[in-house]
Amino acid sequence: MGSKKRPFSTSSATAKSNEQMSVATEKGVSKEYGGKSGEILVEDMETVEKMTVPQLRVKLRSLGIPSRGTKQELIASLKTFLDSKLADAGNGSVAQEDKVSSEESLEVADNPSKKKSRKVPSKNRDQGDVASEVPTTRQTKKGVTDGQTKDTSFDIIVKQAEITQEMSIESKDIKGKKNVRAKRKVSSVTASAHIGVSEAVDLSVNQDEPWTIFAHKKPKDGWIVYNPKTMRPLPLSKDTKHVKLLSWNVNGLRALLKLKNLCIQQLADREDFDVICLQETKLQEKDVEAIKESLHDYKNSFWTCSVSKLGYSGTAIISRIKPVSIKYGLGIPDHDTEGRLVTVEFDNFYLLCGYVPNSGDGLRRLTYRITEWDPSLGSYMKELENSKPVVLTGDLNCAHEEIDIYNPAGNKRSAGFTEEERHSFETNFLNKGFVDTFRKQHPGVVGYTYWGYRHGGRKTNKGWRLDYFLVSECIADKVHDSYILPDVDGSDHSPIGLVLKL
Repeated sequence: MGSKKRPFSTSSATAKSNEQMSVATEKGVSKEYGGKSGEILVEDMETVEKMTVPQLRVKLRSLGIPSRGTKQELIASLKTFLDSKLADAGNGSVAQEDKVSSEESLEVADNPSKKKSRKVPSKNRDQGDVASEVPTTRQTKKGVTDGQTKDTSFDIIVKQAEITQEMSIESKDIKGKKNVRAKRKVSSVTASAHIGVSEAVDLSVNQDEPWTIFAHKKPKDGWIVYNPKTMRPLPLSKDTKHVKLLSWNVNGLRALLKLKNLCIQQLADREDFDVICLQETKLQEKDVEAIKESLHDYKNSFWTCSVSKLGYSGTAIISRIKPVSIKYGLGIPDHDTEGRLVTVEFDNFYLLCGYVPNSGDGLRRLTYRITEWDPSLGSYMKELENSKPVVLTGDLNCAHEEIDIYNPAGNKRSAGFTEEERHSFETNFLNKGFVDTFRKQHPGVVGYTYWGYRHGGRKTNKGWRLDYFLVSECIADKVHDSYILPDVDGSDHSPIGLVLKL
């Protein structure tokens, strides 16, 4: 997609093995199965779908999979194999100190006859080799004739031609986890892996917490991944007057509640927020009353729904604090038919819950967004600011900087990361004195709030930061915490939060 391919190469062999699998990373993770020349490169699911019927049959036969059926059946078989037969290598760590400037290779030696891992002596990095011990347990997957668990060990050696960075890799368990993928058949336990050094790779993650994966195509020195467990400040004392705000694009509130058996009350019990702002509720007015009844401690809720298209857009503010006033929309008819904005006035500030229009496929709404919606919203916020500070939160549908998106080079003409949208975001909000609270608190932190399902969703942490709390500059120093809750799922967005001292 965007950057140049710079792979590591790995190889391993056993006496009984005559099959080889390569996992190549090119701005992501690419996979090649089979050690024969001319093998078809399978980079991702998109590539699988572009393969011809003969290519699919050759590939399936080489993997020992029946190759009869229509093209869609062949694709389904290959996808099923990729999903079920590849074991992701997890629970490792990559510690980066400088910058790798050359092609590097990993050699993985599989010792099936020993249950205890071998130790490979470490060498000085100037000599070109770095080794680490990797004890592992591998289990035969369903559908393989040998159904027993097999203990193996892998020695990983990093060979470096030119290196100005020290890298250590440690893995304790390779059994169906993520990042480096391995193929296993009864007759073969060999694997080779290519990891592109042009992107950040962090294997030292708990796979139950994929947001701790440092995933970025063009990482810069000093950037680190966001972890709410270690980066949030201590809570304010009870004596300090403050308000806690949450915001969440729920991507359809009824579906979320039904799918996950969740309710706003359960989230409130955990987070104890004062106000929650919802976007993309996709409700009709007739649905609102039933949801209101479930909000035991939040007697004040204000909803706006799309009237131009049913089951679309929609925003809401739910509060335990009674507001001074409420306003729906911008007061401009051309902008107010899709239920994109609710404003409540509290004693100390205005709170706006917004869902900024997505520029859409082919950027068909880009002009409307940057010439009409954004300027109107920015002007409205400045008008409110004449009487009280303003807090804008919601899905603003823009990754402002390269740090805010996993693959900046590959998305320059994608809705949400075009130069026009980023410039509009800066011109209409930041340059008008509204502060991006998360970026102010975490200037070099990669933290995403949205993960598209197409590229693996949350499990790969290849995401975008589209959700914000923007505040008037006069209260920016009163922000105690601006944070992300990546462990709350059920939507393609995660909730975000703000603790504001009053």
